[in-house]
Amino acid sequence: MSGRAQLMWDEEVTGYDFGAGHPMDPVRLALTMRLVEAYGLDRAVEVVAAKAAGDSTLRLVHRQEYIEAVRRASADPAGADGSYGLGTMDDPAFAGMHEASALIAGQSVGAAESIWRGEALHAVNFAGGLHHAMPGGAAGFCVYNDAALAVARLLELGAERVAYVDVDVHHGDGVQAAFWDDPRVLTISLHEHPRSLFPQTGWPEETGGAGAEGSAVNVALPAGTGDAGWLRAYHAVVPELLAAFRPQVLVTQHGADTHIEDPLAHLGVTVDAQRAVAESCHGLAHEHAEGRWVALGGGGYAVVEVVPRSWTHLVAIAAGRPVEPAAAVPEEWRHEVYRRTRLEAPRRMTDGREPRWQDFAESGYDPADRLDQAILATRRAVFPHHGLLP
Repeated sequence: MSGRAQLMWDEEVTGYDFGAGHPMDPVRLALTMRLVEAYGLDRAVEVVAAKAAGDSTLRLVHRQEYIEAVRRASADPAGADGSYGLGTMDDPAFAGMHEASALIAGQSVGAAESIWRGEALHAVNFAGGLHHAMPGGAAGFCVYNDAALAVARLLELGAERVAYVDVDVHHGDGVQAAFWDDPRVLTISLHEHPRSLFPQTGWPEETGGAGAEGSAVNVALPAGTGDAGWLRAYHAVVPELLAAFRPQVLVTQHGADTHIEDPLAHLGVTVDAQRAVAESCHGLAHEHAEGRWVALGGGGYAVVEVVPRSWTHLVAIAAGRPVEPAAAVPEEWRHEVYRRTRLEAPRRMTDGREPRWQDFAESGYDPADRLDQAILATRRAVFPHHGLLP
């Protein structure tokens, strides 16, 4: 198996553009890639542009009539009337929507293929992670569910156990739905509580369908949770479950919208904690999946201040060339940010925090603490299915 990391990138993915004023601004992708290049990380990985996903691949998750509806909306955006979730405020139709969406999906599927075939050990597609798209409809800024497609392709290639860990602030509902009845796939989502955030799913009681009990795991975090609580919850759930499940491949989704500066959600996480979780996912892939790791982007709407730094850290970790948090952001990138957005760019790769948390098993459970209540609810719902004590 090659130890080299791949970065899936085609400049055309920036054509995934819902229009002026939409939170999902493709400048976040372009600025991330420019920051990756400014650090020379594009020379530490193999940059690969995979082909767009064709219908037979898209059908691994999506229904043919939905794919055809995306094509129609793509050719005639004005005709999209909200059916199949297309032409809504969240998912306005745009010219070339099918092509851009299929291209992003193709990068994630290509990453999965490279990992399974041993062509790379780690592969990153930060344009991906579009985890809300359902088999028969668009939702939450997501048209094709590249994350679910990557997992489905791994199963098609012969994988018997795939773990998917989603740390986006929103519940990974589309991926959970795709594999609800499939015990070969363990989906773990840590997200803001559904009472206070879209898509209002991801309760701890959602644990998988008949024959796949315990295969869906949901940690519903109280609004306002910061670094210490976020990391406490992650470490209280993810490592033990992965050890029990023994995945052959780890697929992770790193939405950057958990950040305190994100305009669409209510957690208080920093880039430093996001980096710490990326490092942990990398370590867990080596510990449990022989290093096989597919890492995806996701949400993130602080498109200058947060997203490029968070995902550049992700690429750097996958490349084996981690960027020190205190490193100064390259001046040429800051100029590029101003040229494109007229906004001031951050000066360092850190938010100035050193993430710390108390281990759940060692520090004990506080019954009055809402975060600990959330952790225990998840452990009680799922851990016994894996032979673990809650």
